[in-house]
Amino acid sequence: MKALVLERTGEAKDLKNNLVLKEIYKPVPKENEVLVNIKYASLNHRDLWISKGLYAGIKTPVVLGSDGAGVIADSNGSEFKNGDEVIINPTINWGENEDFQNKDFSILGLPQNGTLMEFICVPAKNIYKKPEYLSFREASAIPLAGLTAYRACFVKGKISKGDNVLITGIGGGVATFSLLYSLSAGANVYVTSGSDEKIEKAIKHGADGGINYKTENWEKRFKEIHPKINVVIDGAGGETFVKCLDVCAEGGTLVSYGATLGAVKNFEMRKVFWKQLKILGSTMGSDKDFSDMLNFIEQNKIVPIRDKEYDLELGADAFLRMESGNQIGKICLKVQGQMS
Repeated sequence: MKALVLERTGEAKDLKNNLVLKEIYKPVPKENEVLVNIKYASLNHRDLWISKGLYAGIKTPVVLGSDGAGVIADSNGSEFKNGDEVIINPTINWGENEDFQNKDFSILGLPQNGTLMEFICVPAKNIYKKPEYLSFREASAIPLAGLTAYRACFVKGKISKGDNVLITGIGGGVATFSLLYSLSAGANVYVTSGSDEKIEKAIKHGADGGINYKTENWEKRFKEIHPKINVVIDGAGGETFVKCLDVCAEGGTLVSYGATLGAVKNFEMRKVFWKQLKILGSTMGSDKDFSDMLNFIEQNKIVPIRDKEYDLELGADAFLRMESGNQIGKICLKVQGQMS
């Protein structure tokens, strides 16, 4: 079968040499596993960071990819039937505690092979029926980013109707899902971006407004023109998180799911206690979160925001698209393995 294999890590300019389309052995499901014929997969920043060597526990060669949708090729005695249309939960071994993942937790796509190949074996409990109204391409965009956003927005952020929500760095998968989720919950949503075009696209999708974070003292300007924010969903960290302390209203909640800008420096603790702020961390989500997310998506007929589509053979170009930072929504890869 065909697979996009990361042979070695390196700089983005070396991606076309480091990501190689090659033939590998088709996996055979073990006990309590099923074999899925992947039709579409989608990228996450995690994949890009791994390809650049910026992630813990990297081993190569490896097939990346945490997101995938396809059909059951071998149900292996599970409740599914061959031919069932499914999506994959990339959370492996979350554990029994809903509050946090256990020490054996991992994410599909490293250390074990991921979805950027024609067939994959995964635990049967990680398989869910694909929402009927979504195409394979649309469904493939959901798993990692959709789950991360769902937990950040609802399990941690408790977003509900009438909330004023700020989503930083609109454009990435988690941010765009957070936008769709918050709007579906009846919140008023605002965004930040370094691109005016991305802000305009977010507004077209339903956001009430936004501000370019390249604007000097953007947090002060934002407070002048927008309502007080009571929930912040942030994946940037760094200086952005510091400024969100100013933007967030008294008694508000800041949820952090990532730190693309690195460590938070010059953190003013007095703003936290004086404004009675709640700061919560969030990573991925439990199996219950994944099930609840799918129910929410189906009830609200949410269609993921997608960016460009690439054939698996052009997977390196898809990675370079993500490296450019120009995307808004999920970058999808057409795998379309044949049933054989």
